Amino acid sequence: MRAFIFPGQGAQSLGMGRALAEAYPSAKAVFDEVDDALGEKLSDVIWGDDLDALTLTQNAQPALMATSLAVMAALKDEGVGIEAAGFVAGHSLGEYSALAAAAAFSLADTARLLRKRGEAMQAAVPVGQGAMAAVLGLDFDAVTSVAAEAAQGDVCQVANQNDPTQNVLSGDTAAVERAIVLAKEAGAKRALPLPVSAPFHCALMQPAADVMAQALEDVSISAPAVPVVANVVAQAVDDPTRIRTLLVEQVTGQVRWMSSVEWMAANGVTEMWEIGAGKALSGMIRRINKEVATRAVLSPDDVKAAADALNA
Repeated sequence: MRAFIFPGQGAQSLGMGRALAEAYPSAKAVFDEVDDALGEKLSDVIWGDDLDALTLTQNAQPALMATSLAVMAALKDEGVGIEAAGFVAGHSLGEYSALAAAAAFSLADTARLLRKRGEAMQAAVPVGQGAMAAVLGLDFDAVTSVAAEAAQGDVCQVANQNDPTQNVLSGDTAAVERAIVLAKEAGAKRALPLPVSAPFHCALMQPAADVMAQALEDVSISAPAVPVVANVVAQAVDDPTRIRTLLVEQVTGQVRWMSSVEWMAANGVTEMWEIGAGKALSGMIRRINKEVATRAVLSPDDVKAAADALNA
């Protein structure tokens, strides 16, 4: 069995999806529909020359989703639909891409939700008051202990459980700075602050979760064509009401990527196809389970090669 997986923030790059849009009218139509939904030319930002503009959370989130859905449109033209996957999953915002790919959300609604999500997450904490840090070389339990010790009344949580040796902390700036020191003392190979504009996936994001709870109430969610492995529970869900609840919890909750990959592998997945920008998830998967084959799909050549393999 295979899963289609969708990247999260940090995977963005200028020009992503442009060659695909030039090769496949259906892929270009995805970018056009996202532009229309947002009432602005996000495609000009994606294919422009201002990386800072693309990296803005409110732009990066819908841009990465658009790129992933453009890949899915091109794959469909080559005879590969969402039913080729037994499960779909995504890292943080990638969960929205997965849901859109599985037709739980319309493309336009997904674009507007991610724009709102990006704006709300950015607005939740004043710049400078929150931080995130990557810890390499300590397991999840050790990093959880570091976070608890560093908190000292502030917020410090494990935001991303990425792979056996990579976890991400999030919280108040002072607490995260304390955690970096403690992680190094505990034997981390590296513990370094991340260049992010807000402390994602921790309790400080509650104002953004409140915004998303209202936004999601106003959007129709269908049962996905393929079960979606949700970040915060690391198992498949297909009930629209449950999906809505988990997406709200995801804003403040932990991205349990390692557990999600392990769950899919335990449930028969032997191939994971990374749909969209970058190859970060493929790298994580290789560190989680070497038995799972990975492949990234973004360029027209990638799409044709994937179609040849998946249609065989």
